Amino acid sequence: MQKIILVLVIILSKFSIAQAYLCKDGYTAFTSEAPLELIKAQTNKTSGGIDATTKSVAFSIVIESFNGFNGGLQKEHFLENYMESDKYKVATFKGKIIEDIDFKKNGVYTVRAKGTFNIHGVEKEKIIKTKITIKDKELLIETSFEVPLEDHNIKIPKVVNQKIASIIKVDVKVNLKSKA
Repeated sequence: MQKIILVLVIILSKFSIAQAYLCKDGYTAFTSEAPLELIKAQTNKTSGGIDATTKSVAFSIVIESFNGFNGGLQKEHFLENYMESDKYKVATFKGKIIEDIDFKKNGVYTVRAKGTFNIHGVEKEKIIKTKITIKDKELLIETSFEVPLEDHNIKIPKVVNQKIASIIKVDVKVNLKSKA
């Protein structure tokens, strides 16, 4: 866990201090809606930040922090069999906001972030449409996107393929505070 925090601190230390917005308790949820089963889990341990000067973004989630599921055995299978959380401890997104945005002006903005999404040890370039609400030196980030399991070498055994969706829906809501 200390390694993960150190990596995040290094990433965030590259942000300009005057224009950095940071969070450590953001909300991320995922939903697997398969023909025979609905699986939902969430965490309030999403960490990350945005550098308003460079429009750089970096977020990470400790895989083991997800809770919910339909029971303890389901969480255990998620961690051990599918996510292999002993080897792949975090999911990350690092990139840049594509559009121009005035971080000093209150308002609601729809932008796209382009970057590298890493889950299960596999990096994929991804463009994520995001709503940013700016209010009094705070940012509320809200986004939803899909993660095809095949893209990240997450294998689902045939015996349970009707219980686990091949494409997972991810919802993120984080509140970032200015470090100025």
